[in-house]
Amino acid sequence: MKLRRPYKIFRTTALVLVVLSLLAPLVWMVAASLKTNVDIYDTDKAFVFSPTLDNYSNVLQQANYIQFIGNSLWVALAATVLSLLLGVPAAYSMSRFNMKKSALVVLMARVIPGVSLLVPWYYVFSNLQMVGGFTVLILSHMFVSLPLIVYIMMGYFDGLPTELEEAALVDGLTHIGAFRRITLPLSVPGIATAGILSFIFSWNNFMFALVLSGADTKTLPVAIFDFVGYASIDWGGLMAAATVVTLPIMLIALFVQKYVVSGLTAGATKG
Repeated sequence: MKLRRPYKIFRTTALVLVVLSLLAPLVWMVAASLKTNVDIYDTDKAFVFSPTLDNYSNVLQQANYIQFIGNSLWVALAATVLSLLLGVPAAYSMSRFNMKKSALVVLMARVIPGVSLLVPWYYVFSNLQMVGGFTVLILSHMFVSLPLIVYIMMGYFDGLPTELEEAALVDGLTHIGAFRRITLPLSVPGIATAGILSFIFSWNNFMFALVLSGADTKTLPVAIFDFVGYASIDWGGLMAAATVVTLPIMLIALFVQKYVVSGLTAGATKG
């Protein structure tokens, strides 16, 4: 009992420090988005200030952020749906037919830094006159989303029992029919997990959109830089724009965290 008490104190202290270190930048961001630029630089008003929504008004009305929100939603949803349509059947084939070499290629694609491909992509897509459009953004996001989905779903399919599929094959179904009628309904939690993680990646992605997007196809992370000028920085508008980008994803993660955890751990045991 004497040993447990110091351990509990240490564990509680460590958890509090970790939570504070994670929440402090977010709290400062939201607070700064409700201040004027003068109040942001005033240390006396770090905690006590008169909140204002002018920064959000400027972001949503003057900076075309409604259009940028639509761009981010379109790119994220399109990349996620297309990656699921290609990745789920691919993961099933690799899992059920023991395609180890293909799985290795997917794993290599998963660990390759995306920045190493930006220059070749820009060269190829610029020659095809595709830079600045939605197509190139969706394809670039799919490069990371697709291996992620395949990697998650392979582990999920490995954890599903094969007896139901074997019984379906005995009853006359083909492998495609067994996948569509038996395996696919059982894998909905894993598909939801992979889709949520893919959407979050696409929503937060900055690097690909910065290089490959155009003036009309900017996504939210890139549009934030409109508040950074050569002579000065609109900190209030910048923090309001960052809040608009961050809060939706935080709310999604908060509500679906148990489904993500269950989906990621479902393939940990087989049978």
